[in-house]
This record gives sequence, C-alpha cells and structure tokens, in this order.
Amino acid sequence: MISQTAEYALRAVVFLASQHDPQTTALISESTQVPVGYLAKVMQSLSRAKLVHAQRGINGGFILAIPATELTVLKVIDTINPVQRFHECPLGLHGKNLCPLHKKLDDAGRVIEETFGDTTIADLLKGPKDRRPLCRIPGT
Repeated sequence: MISQTAEYALRAVVFLASQHDPQTTALISESTQVPVGYLAKVMQSLSRAKLVHAQRGINGGFILAIPATELTVLKVIDTINPVQRFHECPLGLHGKNLCPLHKKLDDAGRVIEETFGDTTIADLLKGPKDRRPLCRIPGT
C-alpha cells in the first residue's frame, strides 16, 4: 500500500509531533525502530520538502516545520513516494479508457488519497493512552 520508506517517514514525523524539543537522528532512530543510516536519508528528504527543520548545535536536532494539526499523512507519503494514480492507460493502449485492473488500482489510489488527505499527524496522536500512535515508542 505504501513503501517502507514512507512508513519510516511517518514514524519519524509522528514521533517528532509527540515531542516538544528538537530530536537527534540517533534518538529518532532508537524511538521509531528505523535504522539510523536509512533514517538520515529519510530526514534529508523531509527537510528538503520543508516538512521538518534541522537545527544545528548543541541542542540541535529535528523538529516539525509544519504544525501537526496541519500536516497530513498524505503530504508525508507524497514527499517520499507519491500515491500512484492512473489517469490513462499506463501501457499507452487505451488512453483514458482504463481496463478493469487499472480502474480498480486507480480507485484504490483515490481512496488512499482521500483517507490520508483527511488525516493529520495530530489525529494520529489522539486517542486513549493505552493505544500509542506508533508501535514500541516509549512515552507516546
């Protein structure tokens, strides 16, 4: 449904949204169970897209650049691997008249866009304390 890289980005963003201070790559990695080397590349992508801000210095680290109440899950996913939609036959055979398979794939992409486009990162942090927004993250 979404790539592992997009899931890693979501884990990092949700973790950052649950914190008040800048967080280092090492701490984000430990807290989200994302390999630190891979996470560094993900954080670079999120930073280039201006979803997170990197602060240098002794108290440096990453913070969200967009409030969690405004940042959608879809925006994070699309930054890493956009949801694939089919507006015409990807094989160039039928133009806009999609075959049943590509029509269903496009329908699924539309539902994903609608669902994740209506869900903010803040929405993922709501709920009972016994249902953490991410697996295995202490304190969230």
